[in-house]
Order: sequence, then structure tokens, then C-alpha cells
Amino acid sequence: MSGRVASGDAAASISPESLTPKRVVTELDRYIVGQGEAKRAVAIAIRNRWRRQQLSEEMRQEVAPKNILMIGPTGVGKTEIARRLAKMTGAPFIKIEATKYTEVGYYGRDVESMIRELVENAIGLVRESERKKVEEEAKVRTNERLVDLLCPRPRATNVGSMPASLLEGESLDADQTVEGRIEDEQKSYDRTRAKIKAMLLAGELEQRKVEITVESKSKPMVLGGAGLENMDIDLQGMFEKMMPKSTSQRELTVSEARTYLFEQECENLLDPEAINGQAIELAENLGMIFLDEVDKIVATEGKNADVSRQGVQRDLLPIVEGTTVQTRYGYVRTDHILFIAAGAFHRAQPSELMPELQGRFPIRVELRDLTRDDFVRILKEPRNSLTRQYESLLKTEGVELVFEDDAILELASYAFKVNQSTQNIGARRLYTILERLLEELSFEAPEMKMGRVPINAAYVKQRLDEVAEDEDLSQFIL
Repeated sequence: MSGRVASGDAAASISPESLTPKRVVTELDRYIVGQGEAKRAVAIAIRNRWRRQQLSEEMRQEVAPKNILMIGPTGVGKTEIARRLAKMTGAPFIKIEATKYTEVGYYGRDVESMIRELVENAIGLVRESERKKVEEEAKVRTNERLVDLLCPRPRATNVGSMPASLLEGESLDADQTVEGRIEDEQKSYDRTRAKIKAMLLAGELEQRKVEITVESKSKPMVLGGAGLENMDIDLQGMFEKMMPKSTSQRELTVSEARTYLFEQECENLLDPEAINGQAIELAENLGMIFLDEVDKIVATEGKNADVSRQGVQRDLLPIVEGTTVQTRYGYVRTDHILFIAAGAFHRAQPSELMPELQGRFPIRVELRDLTRDDFVRILKEPRNSLTRQYESLLKTEGVELVFEDDAILELASYAFKVNQSTQNIGARRLYTILERLLEELSFEAPEMKMGRVPINAAYVKQRLDEVAEDEDLSQFIL
């Protein structure tokens, strides 16, 4: 599919042709520190998707995506790389945990449900894109409907409704009299309508009350039980069509009515069938599925769960190899969906996966543990770094937070030290450390209004030393 659906991220404005591997790595570097090998692998995979689109139809069908297996501990950037990549390309993307699936016949979700989720995600992207195309027309229609509500059309005048006194004399004169009166009324109405429309567009009638007909949506039916979530029939949609629509009259301000009517007009201008078709094509050609915790579905000796774990691998294999999945919107082929699997593989090895499944992830990249220098870069370099986030949050309270360089070094040292002495959770350790560091300041900020507040190494030590030194405390608090 050559078209690209825009995403909400600024990087999504990049055209597919200009998304070269170097450009992709550069964009990822703005948010993620290090892990160059993983970034290169995904960048090449994305470029190969564009290259495939340039091939002839016959050759295009033969080129399969090179799925990627990321190996590394938690908190080193596996999920973030895939998520940023999806935003950058505007591709349908879902992140799922392999552990929530079970073999068909066991209690839990079957693996085909991930394709249905991907299609739902694609429909959301296509709807957003198509909606932007019809917004201008919807605004025009909304304003016309508001003018109709503010200035209702007069009832049509006809000869039968005229008083008998006006119809005395020659019929021709009577007809001319009626036509003249209708014409005068129409001219008067047009003048009034033009004035009302001008006032509406000028924003002078926003608080005027109008009465509109509101359609009440039926309450969604919650269907429980194993297997029901995977039914391809849209039961909710069927019940909505069967049940009579409930309408009511509501008095709203013009401002409130505009929002409601605008949504109605947008819906009327959208073509659901066309959106579904585009979404399926988008999911088939550009869809990305991030399959996390794959190491947890490796069978281990002496455990009863092995049967289900091995079964999940068997069920996952045809999806990754390429099959056709039935959804409520149509059939979806998985041949060209890009799968990025990830796992820590502490207790199991990738070689313990089924050989057939291993072969479907030809690109393997190992993400390394974060060092102290990595933590320093994570706190300083990314445009969405935690330090910038806290500075922006507290600025809303009139507090100008400033992290000095020695404080950054100290924070990085604490994060590295606690990760080494307790459970290694990677960059996520910075969340807990910064929350602990700024807890008192965040609590007092609304009353303080003290302007510039420098955070230095001494303040970091004062807030964190006691907790970090006590391994039992740091295990639970940091």
C-alpha cells in the first residue's frame, strides 16, 4: 500500500521515501539512548517495507518481512523502539504480551485475536485520516443546520390556506396576490437568515439556546465467557440495529449544539465500508505487532503449564508464517505483517523455542544493560527526558526547576547502584528515584511559588542517601 496514514506524532510527517535507515536511527536517537544495533535492525526492516512497495506485483508477493527478535532485560528500550517506530511511520501497531494467550481449547485468548486488535487499530488510524478530509465540509453543514435551528423556515403558503376574502374576484388576480405574498415572505426570510448566519459566524450567538433531537445510544452489552471475545460476528452492532432508536429533545447552547452536530455530520460524510477496506489493506502491508515476553512461552521441564506454552508456540507459528484470519471487517492476510518479538531470556534461551518459530525471526539483536553513563544520557539528551517532564510539570505551579550537572551524575549513580544491588529494571528505575527525590517539592509546590529551585548533588544525597544505603528499604522504595 503506497498511502500513509498520518499519526499524531510530529515525526509522522516524514514521507516514506525519506525514511532512510540513517534517518530512522536519527529520529530514534531523539528519544532512546544507545542500543544502536537494535535501532539499525528495525531501520533496515522499515526501509525494506518501502522497497517492497516499489516492486512489481508478482515480486512483491514473494518478499516476506524479516521479523526481529530483541533479547535484553527489562527497561533497556525494547518496547520504546517499536512504539516510536510505529508513530514515525504512521503504521498500525499493537503491543501484546505472549503470556496472555493460551492454546485453543484452554481458558484464555487465542492468538488470532492479536490480528483483530491490529485491524481495530488500523481502522482508528484510517478514520482519523478520513475525518480530517471531511472536517471542512462538516463545519459548513453544521453551520447551515444551526442557522435552520435559529431561523426556522416559514411554512409554505398555498392558495388553499389563504383567506376567502383574498380569493374574491378574478382567479388570475388572486394567484398574482398569493405569489406576491409568497415572494415577499421569502425575501424577508432570506434577509433574516443572512443576518443570523453572519452573527453565527462572528460568534455572537454562542450562548443562544436551540432545541435539537438527540439520539440516545443503547448501552453496550457485556458478553462474558471463554471464546465469546473471539467471535467474528459483531453482536453489539446487530443488537443496535434490531433495537428501536431512542430519541429525545434537548435544549442546548449553540456552542454545545455545534459540537454534537459536527460529530453527526462527520459520521454522515464518512464511508464505513471504504474505511474498513483501507484499514485491512493498511494492516496487511504496514502492520506491526510487538510480541513481548516471548521467553515466558518457552516450555520448561517439570511444569504442567508446558502443554499450553508449547501450544501457544504452535498456534503462533501460522500467524507469523502467513495465514488468513477472519475478522468482523473481512479477511486479513498476515503474510506481510512485521513481527517484533522481545524477551529477557534470563532462564530460557531463544534456541529453546520451537525450531520453526525460531526460523521466522531471522534477525536477532541483543540489547545491553544500561551503564551509569547511559543513565546520564537518558536524563539529559532525549527531548522527552524525565528531567524535562518534571521541569514542565512544576513550572505550572510557578516553580522553575533546574537540574545541575552534578545532580544528574548523582542520580545516574544511584540508579545504576540500586539496579546492581536489587532487581535490574533498567531505565524504569529513574521513575522511582525521581519521584522519591521530588516528592516533598511536588507536595509543597502549590504554596511555595518560590521561583527558581536548583537541584544539586547535595540535595540528591540528602533525599536518597538513607534509602539507597539500606538494601531492604531500597528494594521496596526505589
